[in-house]
Amino acid sequence: MVYFSRQLFLFFSLLIVWLPAVAIGIDITAPDFDDRPLAEPVETPDWFFLSFLDIKEDLGEIKKAGKKGLIVYFGQKRCPYCKAFLENNFNKRDVVYYTRKNFEIIAIDVRGTRLVTQIDGTVIPENEFAEHLSANFTPSLLFYDLAGNIILKLVGYQSPYRFRAALEFVADAHYQKESFRKYLARGAGAPNEGKATLNTAPFLSPPPYALDRSRYPAQRPLLVLFEQKNCHSCDVLHAGPFSRRETRNQLRAFDVVQLDMWSEAPVITPTGKRTTAREWAERLQLNYAPTLIFYSERGKEIIRVDSVIYFYRLRGVLDYILTRGYEHFRGFQEWRRRLNR
Repeated sequence: MVYFSRQLFLFFSLLIVWLPAVAIGIDITAPDFDDRPLAEPVETPDWFFLSFLDIKEDLGEIKKAGKKGLIVYFGQKRCPYCKAFLENNFNKRDVVYYTRKNFEIIAIDVRGTRLVTQIDGTVIPENEFAEHLSANFTPSLLFYDLAGNIILKLVGYQSPYRFRAALEFVADAHYQKESFRKYLARGAGAPNEGKATLNTAPFLSPPPYALDRSRYPAQRPLLVLFEQKNCHSCDVLHAGPFSRRETRNQLRAFDVVQLDMWSEAPVITPTGKRTTAREWAERLQLNYAPTLIFYSERGKEIIRVDSVIYFYRLRGVLDYILTRGYEHFRGFQEWRRRLNR
């Protein structure tokens, strides 16, 4: 009996130790994920770097500590995507260990007013720093090397698989010889779930994909959907936000084209260049499916969404374009901040 009790005690001790490593976290892949602002604020891990927000000075300390670089985490206090990213990644021991071994992370509030000293010595508030670096969606991650160069930018929620890949891509200096897109494409163990065909929708324009707007402006803005087969996130986009009546009503004001980002389908881009879907995606450095890129009537890129997106966030992006907010503000975050969206 004594032996059994000790064994039982040991079992529960180990269970408690390992619970954080195997916690399920937040299921952000569910079509009904609620992306409205949270009632309670999101807390960042207490091991994030304690910084006075002087990027050059922080890099000096990180270099002395023998680490590979700095990650700037852009978040918001009531952001459900931020909560999902932090809980789903930093409840895993291997992710936390690898991150802390190779990097330091500092947190920036995209609506905050603390002063940030940039690499060049200029000082601006957090919110302007985020807008300057086009951190349009939270969370966003900016990877700096020790020389102060931005070598990778990830916008929006990142799954544990993609975040691990990004950490290794930077820490092992793969960026010196290839793009993150190519690194992910050849990665072993990449998730490969979803329908074997692209999703269909009544608002999608059929080929040929002659999208040139460089000579004559179109009557409506353009949305180009870069998707791929066996893409669960693409399926979620169509089953979730794209299935909502309000979204479809908003999309009536757009020309919408769907491209397989790995196909050789011929395309004439909004700037008039003849290419293929695959070559265009490569040139745009797309590494996530689905990626939504919005263009003006004259073919200028307005904004892109290259991460998980649900109804509330998508509605905001569509409003930003349909109200022509991009003509009056420096970016999506400033538009939201000024209009209290």
